[in-house]
Amino acid sequence: MTTDLENRLKEVDSVEVTTLIDNYVDVLLRNLPGVTRPPLAIKGNIPSDTMLAEHGLSLMITVKRDKKSHCILFDCGYTKIGVPHNMQVLGINPRQIEAIVISHGHMDHTGALYSIIETLGEPIPLILHPDAFISPRFFGLDDGRKLMFPQTLIKKDIENIGLKIVEKRSPSLMADSMIAVTGEVERVTGFEKGLPNASMERNGKIEQDMILDDQALVIKLKEKGLVIIAGCSHAGIINTILYSKKITGVDKIHAVLGGFHLSGPIFEPIIEKTITEFKEIKPEIIIPMHCTGWEAIKRFSEEFPSSFVLDSVGTKIDL
Repeated sequence: MTTDLENRLKEVDSVEVTTLIDNYVDVLLRNLPGVTRPPLAIKGNIPSDTMLAEHGLSLMITVKRDKKSHCILFDCGYTKIGVPHNMQVLGINPRQIEAIVISHGHMDHTGALYSIIETLGEPIPLILHPDAFISPRFFGLDDGRKLMFPQTLIKKDIENIGLKIVEKRSPSLMADSMIAVTGEVERVTGFEKGLPNASMERNGKIEQDMILDDQALVIKLKEKGLVIIAGCSHAGIINTILYSKKITGVDKIHAVLGGFHLSGPIFEPIIEKTITEFKEIKPEIIIPMHCTGWEAIKRFSEEFPSSFVLDSVGTKIDL
C-alpha cells in the first residue's frame, strides 16, 4: 500500500553529511572518493588546537534539490563542549542550521543542545519523539543497583529558550519534504531485542524501557536509492532499514550510516547475523559510527571492503 509519506518525500540531487561528533578522531586519515577529511595543516601551518571526540554522535546534514538546499543538525553529542568546539575548528556557522532532530533522549545525543541553541540566530524546530522527555531512565543491575541516566531534555527549559518543539511518533517530513523522520520504528526481526536491562519510571511505575523514541532519518537520493542515517539503532539497524523501505516504498538502499549499537557482550553475538542481513540488503556505502563498537566495525570493514568507510570527527561525506 502506498503511504502518504511515500507520495510526498522528494528526491534530492545530493546529500552532504559532516561528522561533528563521533567516538573516534584521526587527523591522518586520507581522503577517498566522496569522503573528505579535514586538512592536517592550513596554509602550511598545523593548528595548535584540534577536534574533539567523545562517546556521542552529532551530524550536520545538507540536502540539495535543484537550486534549493536545507541544512539540519542530527543529534548533539555527549558534552556541552564537543560539538560547538568542533564547529568552530571546522569553520561551520551554526546559524545555517534550520532544524534539530534528536534520535532519542539519551545524554550522548543531547549533551550540547543548550550550547548550540545559544549560538542560533532565531528559534528553530526541535523534532523528537515524545518519549525523549521521559525521566528517570536507568540501567537495572542484577544486584539491584540502578545506573541513572542524566536528564538532559527538559521541555519547559527548551520552550523558555524559544525552540519550537515538534513531537511526533509517526513518520514525518521536514526540510521542504526532502528528509523523512521515521518516528517510532517497527520491530520485526527476531534477533534485535534492544537493551534488556534498560528501565524507566512512568506514572510512578517501573517498566522496561523499549526506547521507543529511537528514530532515524531517511533521504531519497535521485537515481541511487535511500540514504538512512541512524542515531543509535536501539530499535535495531536492520529494523530501521526495513521500516525505512516500508514508509518510503523504496527498496534500493544506497547508504547506511550512524550508530548500529553492536558494542559489548549483549550485542556482539548478533554482529554476524546483522552482517548477513546487510549482505541481502546490499548498500553501496556503509559507515558505522558511535555505538557500533570496534568488533563490529572491524567485521564490516572485512566483509564490505569496497563499501565500508571509517568515520572520524570532521569527515565530510558527499553522496
